[in-house]
Amino acid sequence: MGFARPARTRAGGRPPALLTLVAAAVVAATLVPLVYLFERALGRGAGFVLDELLQPRTALLIGRSAALVLLVTAACVVLGVGFAVLVSRTDVPGRRFLAVALTLPMAMPSYLVAFLWISLFPWLQGLWGSVLVLTLVSYPLVFLTTLAALARTDPAQEEVARSLGHHGWSVLFGVTLRSARPAITAGALLVALYVLSDFGAVAAMRYEAFTWVIYGAYRSGFNPSRAAVLALLLLVFAVALVVAERLARGRADARVGSGSPRPAAVISLGRWRPVATAVAVAVLLAAIAVPLFALSDWLSAGGLRWDAQQWWDALAATLWLSAIAAVVSTAAALPLGVLAARYRTPNTRLLESASYVSHGLPGIVVAIAMVSLGVLLLHPIYQRAPLLILAYAVLLIPLAVGSVRAAVEASPVRLDEVAQSLGRSPVQAFASVTARNAAPGIAAAAALVLLTCMKELPVTLLLHPTGTDTLATRLWAHSFVSDYSSAAPYAVALVMFAAIPTAALGIWTTRAGGVRGG
Repeated sequence: MGFARPARTRAGGRPPALLTLVAAAVVAATLVPLVYLFERALGRGAGFVLDELLQPRTALLIGRSAALVLLVTAACVVLGVGFAVLVSRTDVPGRRFLAVALTLPMAMPSYLVAFLWISLFPWLQGLWGSVLVLTLVSYPLVFLTTLAALARTDPAQEEVARSLGHHGWSVLFGVTLRSARPAITAGALLVALYVLSDFGAVAAMRYEAFTWVIYGAYRSGFNPSRAAVLALLLLVFAVALVVAERLARGRADARVGSGSPRPAAVISLGRWRPVATAVAVAVLLAAIAVPLFALSDWLSAGGLRWDAQQWWDALAATLWLSAIAAVVSTAAALPLGVLAARYRTPNTRLLESASYVSHGLPGIVVAIAMVSLGVLLLHPIYQRAPLLILAYAVLLIPLAVGSVRAAVEASPVRLDEVAQSLGRSPVQAFASVTARNAAPGIAAAAALVLLTCMKELPVTLLLHPTGTDTLATRLWAHSFVSDYSSAAPYAVALVMFAAIPTAALGIWTTRAGGVRGG
């Protein structure tokens, strides 16, 4: 059994033209909001843009947002990588249960977690409250990608390192985590882009990051050009993060050989086992138990006010809109994910990087850009479900691309070549070998998009079909005016139904990651 790096290209040396054209069309769709931003920002001239960029308040805003991104991303990397190593490489008790439980905080919308924490601890506002909430809901992005990568790491490499005199931390950082670096950096990128684009948590915590200032400018209508300039500046940071991630990412390794991969040796924690368990339990208490306790307080305070028909309508709208968006976004991400995994040319890398740009934009900017598109060009579907689905896809395709790429990379390209040598066409070989092997990862991508759609707020607020409300919009409407009793039923439903795809994602990743132990 050995390892082989995925080939840069498949047979022929260049990606199929049709696949490239479809992927380019998908990327072009995700960049639609940029047209609106540039038109709005430059509408008052380059002098206005320069003046806004040189304002002291802009420099302060950059510092505040950069501090939030750095602190949350660093905390998520520490927690995500640490927990992935804990459940996949150590003898911590209840590893399978712990692995699934550690994914569940993703089911909690950031704005809901923020409101719940604030309702218990009103003093927890500002930077550190935002860092706490965003870390608790974001670290699973790093945890899941790292856990999947550790499953593809050949334990023989660790054994060779030990035979050469390396032990403990040296093997962990020099061999194990080094091989998982692409997945760790990809997860860190998703966290950083999520923090840049998050609005709900910083608004609830009253922390003046980019998104809150941009939202305020758009909502008031007093200075939309300034908001567009700030959004473009936010875009620059998003592009810088994507470039940094590309530089940090190495090529993923794929296992080639017969039979099942040999599991890695389990490391005994010894006296550190209670400490490791306590850290995991403490994070779960902060991410799940505390919010649920606050939610129970919402349910009991002032009596439960519940309109059953509105609740059912909101639940149904949330489920079917999210399901359609998940299918559309994942299908749209397939061509780009295959290109990124199989054809590592400069053009495909550029397309993949460009697809991440929209994910760094605040949802409110994407929503307003799509409103403008609907009014000017797509009026027949304005304030209808298709335009909302399109906006979801623009915002969430990058999430699906990353998971699809990782799933395709995990299937060695040599297996396709063997199938072709047996007389199958490239398309038949891909469909029968790679697509089958990558199916669980593609399903995980769909589950991730489904989960994100169920929780998404700004785009849904502005583009939901006339007469249709989702759980998120109902929850926000009541929470915004501190009517927690009315918000509670929608919060409960959102958490419960978002937990289903989250748990499924955690179970799949646990199995794919080879996590053993009850």
